[in-house]
Parts: sequence; structure tokens; C-alpha cells
Amino acid sequence: MDRRRFMIAALAASVAPMALRAETFEVTRTDAQWRAMLTPTEYAVMREESTERAGTSKLDKTYDAGTYMCRGCDLPLYPSTTKFNSGTGWPSFYAPLENAVATKTDKSLFRTRTEVHCRRCGSHLGHIFSDGPAPTGQRHCLNGVSLVFRSA
Repeated sequence: MDRRRFMIAALAASVAPMALRAETFEVTRTDAQWRAMLTPTEYAVMREESTERAGTSKLDKTYDAGTYMCRGCDLPLYPSTTKFNSGTGWPSFYAPLENAVATKTDKSLFRTRTEVHCRRCGSHLGHIFSDGPAPTGQRHCLNGVSLVFRSA
């Protein structure tokens, strides 16, 4: 293997998503069950920690009153009152509902970020950044395919 192929292989291994540990979540499904209930894009984002393309989610521009739920287990995650237009092309919130999400360290892409996922089923939602509005200063930058919006 030449040096270039070795470097590409090493890079690919370093950014591969970590597998979610199903035994740590209240709602668990087999891989086959997840694949049956999700589209290929939803599966890639929610179970393999991929990211949807910016600007592709209709939820980015949805500002109606309601609640954003986890597509994987229907847990209420974010109230519409904490949603804001971040200009990033992804639905963004400055705070989740209490006891709705969990975080873990994501060291992919040569930097450390905070990953956010559903605390009940482990579905990957997106990442948290420290450039959001008051009162939290946080921007929960989420993949719209991980969410279902329920109007009030």
C-alpha cells in the first residue's frame, strides 16, 4: 500500500461514526427494525451519525407553535419557543426540553464537538455550538430528518 492510500484509509477510519450502544437506551430496536422504519437518509443520520445537506429540511423554515419530536421514538425534544433562525440551513434551537437529550464528545473531523442525541433511543440529532442567542448562548444545530414537528 502506498503512502497516499494509507493516509486515506487512516483518515476514513478516524472519522467513522461510533456505533451507538443500544443497551444504554430505553427504546431499542434491531438494525433491521431501524432500517425498516427509516428512509436511507434518516438511517444514515440517526443511526450512523451522518449529516443531511444544509438547506434541505423544510423544518429549517418552520416557525409555527408546537413541539419537535424524535423521529425514532416520538419523545418531545424541543419546543418551538426555543427555535431561531441561525442562517446555517439547519433547524436550530437554543435549548431542549428538560430530560430530552443527551450529549457525547465527537472527535471526528479533526476537532472536538458536542454531539446531541435523543436520550431515549440514542438517535443522532446534530451538534451543539456556543454561538447561539441568549439566554443559553447555545445553538443546537439539528438534522431535520431526525425530527417530526407536531403543531400546538
